[in-house]
Amino acid sequence: MRKVADCRDYPSESNCSLTIAGEEEEVVRAAAEHAASVHGHTNGPELREEVRKMLKDEVAV
Repeated sequence: MRKVADCRDYPSESNCSLTIAGEEEEVVRAAAEHAASVHGHTNGPELREEVRKMLKDEVAV
């Protein structure tokens, strides 16, 4: 099942609206890179684990 990371679920100063969907490892990698480059987080194992915990299953439309 595809996974989704949605910045709108986590308030930030930038009011980011990015949504990333795909296979779990792809989403974890892309979301961690986004969190580091846009939100100032440090991209490392801890961040990727936090991202993984926040993923939701994609809802088919």
